[in-house]
Amino acid sequence: MAMIINTNISALNAQRNLASTNTHMARTLEQLSSGLRINRAADDAAGLAISEKMRAQINGLQQGQRNAQDGVSMVQTAEGALNESHNILQRLRELTVQSGNTTLSSSDRTAIGEEMVALRSELDNIASRTRFNGQQLLDGSLAVTDAGTGTLNADTVVANGATVSVASIDVGDAEGGTTYTLANPSGANLTLSYTAGAMTRTETVAVNAMGANGTQAIAFANLGVTINLVHDANAGNVTGANIAAGLATDTIITAASSNASWRVGSEVGDDISLSFTDMRSSALGTGGSELDTLIADASAVSTTTKADALLQSIDAAIGQVSTFRAKLGARQNQLETAINSVGVSVENLSASESRIRDADIAQVSSQMVSRQIMQQAGVSVLAQANSAPQAVLKLISG
Repeated sequence: MAMIINTNISALNAQRNLASTNTHMARTLEQLSSGLRINRAADDAAGLAISEKMRAQINGLQQGQRNAQDGVSMVQTAEGALNESHNILQRLRELTVQSGNTTLSSSDRTAIGEEMVALRSELDNIASRTRFNGQQLLDGSLAVTDAGTGTLNADTVVANGATVSVASIDVGDAEGGTTYTLANPSGANLTLSYTAGAMTRTETVAVNAMGANGTQAIAFANLGVTINLVHDANAGNVTGANIAAGLATDTIITAASSNASWRVGSEVGDDISLSFTDMRSSALGTGGSELDTLIADASAVSTTTKADALLQSIDAAIGQVSTFRAKLGARQNQLETAINSVGVSVENLSASESRIRDADIAQVSSQMVSRQIMQQAGVSVLAQANSAPQAVLKLISG
């Protein structure tokens, strides 16, 4: 073996290995200090891409969970206010029953009427005052209604000498300012769809046959639309296929006002919506005989005839408030279920993301000990390699 002093191959080799050991040592210390296995794309390019997608989904789900919690608070605010509205209606009913008694004088009826006017006024005040983050909940601002301009409103289906017509369209949980389109994909199936931006939502339900004086509610539960049909008195049977084909291509157009919607997930369409019904006296009672009309002044129960008419309207109003409170309770349960479900998803996704991105401290600690020993050994070997050429001096001095 030649003895060379200009180029120390052994020292170069030791230096290269020591540099590699130092690089690995630095990365090991970085993983220990950060707790992450992936600190940059170079550590694991594919793992980084996958974990970033998971992080985006986790962050979105966590925000969705907070959105749902806000929704619960919003619903509870409205439901709490309606509890007092119910109390007012119960008191109005009690006074109306009292007014049905002919033993009362005209002054007695006027006194009762004055209390009724005050109670009706407070009913409106509750609807106007009930707000959440500045949004009024009970005055109809967050209610979606049928604009009445869609082709479905006036459509009828004629078959076998009978007619099926549209009695009403309930869009309480639908999107405001939206056009829904019906289609008949096959047989007795009826499809409802709408497009918002780049997203199209579709739902298909089966339509039942109808006989004389029959009724049917075609409910598109996911889209928040219900079509109520009525069959005339003729005996002819109208099949589900007849109805689906007859309603195909019809449209439903909702008014521009929008309902409340809470995004409880991380993606478009992960929403829970609710139409907050108008709970003012002008919207409560029997059609054409709402409470604001019947209790316009102190003469509301000046006669037993007026008291009888008012009693029917109050009963209808109590039913309306009860129905909406039940709807609020159902939506609160749905939101709380969504909170729990999203929490489970966040937990599982976080575990998956952790397995990809987080460092195994026990493993990294073992690697650090090994690399510390290699580093110390490398320094020692490099020192010996650097001193090896000095052996040539013995040849020169001899």
